[in-house]
Amino acid sequence: MAAAGSATRRVGFVGAGRMAGAIAQGLIRAGKVEAQHIVASAPTDRNLCHFQALGCQTTHSNQEVLQSCLLVIFATKPHILPAVVAEVAPVVTAEHILVSVAAGVSLSTLEEEGAIVMARGRHVGSSETKLLQHLLEACGRCEEVPEAYVDIHTGLSGSGVAFVCAFSEALAEGAVKMGMPSSLAHRIAAQTLLGTAKMLLHEGQHPAQLRSDVCTPGGTTIYGLHALEQGGLRAATMSAVEAATCRARELSRK
Repeated sequence: MAAAGSATRRVGFVGAGRMAGAIAQGLIRAGKVEAQHIVASAPTDRNLCHFQALGCQTTHSNQEVLQSCLLVIFATKPHILPAVVAEVAPVVTAEHILVSVAAGVSLSTLEEEGAIVMARGRHVGSSETKLLQHLLEACGRCEEVPEAYVDIHTGLSGSGVAFVCAFSEALAEGAVKMGMPSSLAHRIAAQTLLGTAKMLLHEGQHPAQLRSDVCTPGGTTIYGLHALEQGGLRAATMSAVEAATCRARELSRK
């Protein structure tokens, strides 16, 4: 791998959808990579316009991305990725670091084309892992896990965004039902989720402990929790993560 200097700090994206855009925006805001050192490719200009607005370079050629950057993030749809990897294989070198953020794509899919990936595959060294963690921490927590956990992570975190949004929406709508204006209710619901997440992360408490701490005997919270248990919230949430994980595994076998 080349030294972590200007060459590796040119970051490429093959695929320019929401996931790619969010990562690029995080890298730029955190000062990890300058916008002009980011190159993104997509078949049409529909998604590339978001990268252009950030000041990034764009192209319709996937191979051009790899020729310009040593660190390339593949953010295509899972069923498209194998064909894209085969397309760029002729320009892949031993110095490239190729990262897949596509759900249900195994490390072997990339390794067969001589690629180096993050979730530590056979060809990944500690320097590549440290570089990726350094960059991706700009977008949030970044942890190294065995590949077996990747599909579970998709069900928990990738799909979990939608699950949490559904809960936030329901939380706000409960307040609307009781007479609070919708815009205010949604702001308070989102802030409640944010504050709770910060407490769980910063204090390192188990959720059950924090839940217990805010439950006064005979108070409002325990009555509300009882209603949630009657509605099957806990079982439904566990089933949602299981269903999303199983679907990710199905995609990886295709």
